[in-house]
Amino acid sequence: MGIDHAERFRLAAGTRVAVMTVAAVLGVSSSDAMAAPDVPVDTPVPVRAMAAAQPAANGSRLVTARQGPGRLVDLMVHSESMGRSIAVEVLPAADNSRPAPTLLLLNGVDGGTDTGIWTDGSNWLTKTDVEEFFADKQVTVVMPVGGGASFYTDWLADDPRLGRHRWTTFLTKELPPVVDSAFRGTGASAVAGLSMSSAAVFQLAIEAPGTYRAVAAYSGCVRTSDPGGQALVDAVVIGHQGNPFNMWGPPTDPRWAANDPYLRAAELRGTAVYVATGNGWPGSLDTLDGPGIHRNPVKLADQLLIGGVLDAVADLCTRQLRDRLRELDIPATFDIRPSGTHSWGYWEQDLHKSWPLLEAALTR
Repeated sequence: MGIDHAERFRLAAGTRVAVMTVAAVLGVSSSDAMAAPDVPVDTPVPVRAMAAAQPAANGSRLVTARQGPGRLVDLMVHSESMGRSIAVEVLPAADNSRPAPTLLLLNGVDGGTDTGIWTDGSNWLTKTDVEEFFADKQVTVVMPVGGGASFYTDWLADDPRLGRHRWTTFLTKELPPVVDSAFRGTGASAVAGLSMSSAAVFQLAIEAPGTYRAVAAYSGCVRTSDPGGQALVDAVVIGHQGNPFNMWGPPTDPRWAANDPYLRAAELRGTAVYVATGNGWPGSLDTLDGPGIHRNPVKLADQLLIGGVLDAVADLCTRQLRDRLRELDIPATFDIRPSGTHSWGYWEQDLHKSWPLLEAALTR
C-alpha cells in the first residue's frame, strides 16, 4: 500500500502520555462538540478531534490524536474498564466537516498486532485496501488495535498471560461517545469483523441493543457454547497461552451460553445482517500471484492447508447460522462462496460486497 504502517504502529504503541482533552477543560457538551467544534473547519483533523472529544460516562477519554500516514488519524483512548490506553486507528469521513455515521472494523485472532509485537501486523490497514475503498465515502471508519485471543468480550477474570479484557464495555460504552464527539458522529453505527471477531460482532449487537444498526461477519463461527464451539474458543485462547476459564468460566458456566449469538439469535431482529465465507476449496485468490502470497510457495501452502481447513469449518458454522435465522424468520444476507480460504484477499472482497447493506442501514 506504500504506507509505513509498521512505523506508525510502533509509535502508537509507545504513546501513553496522559493528556486531558481540550473539550474536557472547556466543558463543552458532546452534542455541541459534534454540531460545531470550537475550531475552524480547516484546522487539522487531530487538533479538531482533541478539541471536540468528550469523555464517556465512566471517564474513559481521548488521550492523544495525531496525524498518521495519508488520511489516517492515530488515537490513544484510555479505557477505564481495562485500566490502560487502547490504540485506535481512524479514517475520517470523506467530508470531515459534515456529520457521518461510524463503521467499526474488528481484527482477527491477533487483534491486528501479530503476536503482540507492533510489527506490520495482520489487520485491515496492512492487508486490505480499506483506506482507498473508503476515501470517497461519508463514513468514519474506526479500527481498534489489540485484543488478541480476547473474542472482544468482557472476561470474568484477569488472565496472568493475556491481561485484563473488557472489550464489550470498551466498544459499546467507552469508545462510541469519544469517537462520535471527536469526529462529528451522527450516532449511527455498524460493526464488521472476521474470523475470531465474527462471533463478537453479533454478541456486541446483542449486548448493546440499538448501538449497531448492522453487523457483517466474514469467515467465522458464531456458536461458542456447544462442544465444537468451546473447542474452537479453547484452541484460540490456549494457543495464545491464556486460560479460557478466565474468560467465561469452566465449560458448565452459564456465561458460555450467554455469550453464544446462535442461542440468542432472536435478539438480532431489527439488525441488518451480512455473513460471508468460503468453503476451504482453492479459489481464484489462492495462487502464487494472489494477495499477500508474493510468489512464496510456503505462504501459499499455509493458505491452502491451514486456511482451507479454517474456512471449511467456517462454512459449516455459517450454514448453521443461516438455518437458525431462517427458523426465526430474521432477514439476513448470506454469501457462501463455492471456493476460497481463510485469508485477507477474500475478506477485502467481503467488505466491498457487504458495504451496500451496511451503508443502507447507516443512512436510513
